[in-house]
Amino acid sequence: MALDSITLHHLINELRPLLTGSRIDKIHQPEKEEVHIIIRNNRPLKLLLNCSSNHARLHLTSENKKNPLSPPMFCMILRKHLEGGKILEINQQGLERVVKIIIQNYNDRGDLQSFELILEIMGKHSNLILLDSASQTILDGLKRYSHSVSRHREVLPGRIYIAPPSQNKHEPVRTEEKFKELILLQPLEQSLKTILVASFNGISPELAKEILLRAGLDDGAVLEHCGDIDLSRLYQAYSFFLIDTLNEAWASPEPCVYFQDQTKILAQAFTFIPYAQYSPYPLEKNPSLNEAVGLYHQKRQDFHTTEAMRGSLRKIVQDHLAHMVKKLNIYEDAIERAEKGLAYRKSGELITSNIYRIPAGAKQVELEDYTDPELKAVRIELDPRLTPTGNAQKYFKLYNKAKATILKTKPLQAEAQTEINYLSSLRVSLDQASSPDELKEIHNELIEQKYIAGKNLPARNKADKKHGTKKKQPEKLSLPHVYTSGSGHPIIVGRNNKQNDRMTWREARPHDLWLHVKQIPGSHVIVPLQEGEEFPDDTTLLEAAALAAYFSQARGSSHIPVDYTHVRQIKKPNGAKPGMVVYEQNWSLLITPRQDTIDALLATETGAELDSGIS
Repeated sequence: MALDSITLHHLINELRPLLTGSRIDKIHQPEKEEVHIIIRNNRPLKLLLNCSSNHARLHLTSENKKNPLSPPMFCMILRKHLEGGKILEINQQGLERVVKIIIQNYNDRGDLQSFELILEIMGKHSNLILLDSASQTILDGLKRYSHSVSRHREVLPGRIYIAPPSQNKHEPVRTEEKFKELILLQPLEQSLKTILVASFNGISPELAKEILLRAGLDDGAVLEHCGDIDLSRLYQAYSFFLIDTLNEAWASPEPCVYFQDQTKILAQAFTFIPYAQYSPYPLEKNPSLNEAVGLYHQKRQDFHTTEAMRGSLRKIVQDHLAHMVKKLNIYEDAIERAEKGLAYRKSGELITSNIYRIPAGAKQVELEDYTDPELKAVRIELDPRLTPTGNAQKYFKLYNKAKATILKTKPLQAEAQTEINYLSSLRVSLDQASSPDELKEIHNELIEQKYIAGKNLPARNKADKKHGTKKKQPEKLSLPHVYTSGSGHPIIVGRNNKQNDRMTWREARPHDLWLHVKQIPGSHVIVPLQEGEEFPDDTTLLEAAALAAYFSQARGSSHIPVDYTHVRQIKKPNGAKPGMVVYEQNWSLLITPRQDTIDALLATETGAELDSGIS
């Protein structure tokens, strides 16, 4: 979601009292198109200025990003002219998405000089430019380009700054008559949304859609189908968003961040007041628009970081899984062929019991099968170069070879299947991980199980470094999902294999209830019970089973078998991989989770410290 002009206006109004009069301490450029300015006011603040094509913005942030070893040239220019300077003003250029920060500082000669740091938010043409205020000369731009790139202007040191080209849109209209007049000048077959965006300054596609909804019109409404009353309602909705309009929304804004679903992993949009178009989405209200903008972009960044890490780890798991499936197919083919070879034993036995009937040099013989009640004849191929005894020994050797193949291959088949089950559980954990921390745990698990090379070195504090000793720091344990059933009972769900092990073997008590989908990779689910309580209430049991199905490879299926038993019945075989368990005594139920039930449970999620115990 782009930062539109109206939202930018309210954001600048928030930032102005925080930034005006403050001093610039340090400047960093942690990313190619992002600058962080450390500001000294009553408290230290960090202003983020980003001019990337998809995420151009400004807001205060507390995020600490790693800086390059040597600062980029643009960062050095900013440091030279702006560090130690005082911010005099921050303002928006009309309803354009151009922010100007005026800074006063001493130049090389010791004279006070004014500078302008201009952030242009214009999609792929976004830029951050430093000017000398007096001469309007460009000192440098984060993105430099000449007339070969833009015929309108050059952004190069020494050139006079020229503002971005005007889009020839109308400034805010204050009368209904003028508004209708401008609307009716447009082609009748054009949509009102397109007309609002193309005709009026400061209107983004999202804001145009919101204006239409507030006017009671459809998102795809066409001018030809609108009457005078429709246009009057459209103007009333439009005038509500004019930045100098006095209304309650401006007096007490309610900044919101909307998310795609109840997990609140991926942010959908941010607004300075609640928008009707996003009402179906879960929202989180923020005390300030600045925090809402920061939260939105942080969530988006975390999501993309998570997806990149997920893709990398998933490829590793998928490659190992494909390799193991290939090995399993080889083992199964070998066993299938060997099982056919077990019939050679009967051929050898029939030849042995009928040696006196087989002439030398025979190529085949028909003998009665004495194991068949009807004594049916069996045709047996012979090697004419061998004696009947030699042919019998040949068939016994083939039988023994087949038997040995089965005895040797069966354990390998079982190991391959176990490995496939484990890798499948890793894939489920990867698909359902919602944060970089969860993926990091899976990455560490892959290292420990030797699927990838690497080593987790223990943290070392300054004292340990000084004395040359290594001191192992306590492992920071992650948190499981903790939900509340409809009857108020906690339900705890593991996020990955290592956490499943911690929950089942270290945190859960012997009398607690344990649930897992039957013979399908998925999370361990624990329902804490009181001493003497054998089972929870039916609502909790069914909802725990629904969560076990949801956090498994069977998500989205119907009639999913879920096993449940007490923790005391769970066993872990020696040498078993993380998350792998066996159990003999259990109960089962078939469940088809309803989406509304799952959504209601996900909305109750809370965190719980694992090292304090489940109970």
